[in-house]
Amino acid sequence: MTKHGTPFVSLDDFEQHALRNLDRNALDYYRSGAQDMITLKENQRAFDRVFIRPRVLHDVSTVSLSTSILGEQIASPICIAPTAMQRMAHPDGELATARAAKRKSTCMVLSSWSTTKIEDIGEGVKWLQLYVYKDREATRRLIERAQDSGYTAIALTVDTPYLGRRLADIRNRFRLPPHLTMANFADEGKAQVGKAEATSAADNASGLAAYVASQIDPTLNWSHVEWVKSVARIPVLVKGILTAEDAVLAVNAGVDGIIVSNHGGRQMDTVPATIDVLEEVCRAVDGRVEVFLDGGVRRGTDVFKALALGARAVFLGRPVLWALNYNGED
Repeated sequence: MTKHGTPFVSLDDFEQHALRNLDRNALDYYRSGAQDMITLKENQRAFDRVFIRPRVLHDVSTVSLSTSILGEQIASPICIAPTAMQRMAHPDGELATARAAKRKSTCMVLSSWSTTKIEDIGEGVKWLQLYVYKDREATRRLIERAQDSGYTAIALTVDTPYLGRRLADIRNRFRLPPHLTMANFADEGKAQVGKAEATSAADNASGLAAYVASQIDPTLNWSHVEWVKSVARIPVLVKGILTAEDAVLAVNAGVDGIIVSNHGGRQMDTVPATIDVLEEVCRAVDGRVEVFLDGGVRRGTDVFKALALGARAVFLGRPVLWALNYNGED
């Protein structure tokens, strides 16, 4: 509710509050996409081009939204996508998001670039999003820490051998505020983003772009998926699949699930909207693994469209950040 008492009635209301409330460094990091942000905008617009064919005269007096993902029960097919550095949005950051997810009996995916340690996230259905670092042992330790802390899946991001060119972050020379760190790397020497020595390593780069260039393995390929599978004792999904061809390769590599994702339009601009390729991916997979979607979901009808086209559940990213900024856990 606004200071004038006007109720918030849509996700757009929370976004408008965040636009007024967040500092430029954090706001532009959260809301921006790659290059001209064509894909970012298409993620939402594409849902508007999908129309529902309603069937009538069915008893809907009793309905249930509950479902299961990778064998775990959740209250609805609306889950929380991994978004990094949530303490820029609210002091409680990922802790508040995790508590809200548990209260709503849904799944939260913790970003490995979170400002809260893996071990500090409480009980609930929780997965860990993972990047493959050049330091393979650091990557292994993240997987092992997640397993030891009750996480039930690894969502391996496969679309980020380098960071997408995000113009707002370049203009701002994005940096993590000095009182925050990437908490999962406090003992690894990889916890700071945007220090002077890091940004000077790449002309015109944001601090995060320089961080990725120095730390993330650009040789990322299917052998890395197999390696993660060999280390993990829990299911492994790949996040960032947009084509039938890669979906088939993912299934052949033995993954346990696929997240159709274009990284919220933040990696390669002018790739398709996720809802536009979902059906293609689901047909290629043919029920062999569960398929999920993120990107552009803003309404219940968007969720319905994704489920109708084959997704098991959807994941929300930015809307969660806007709500977190508004009132934390609540």
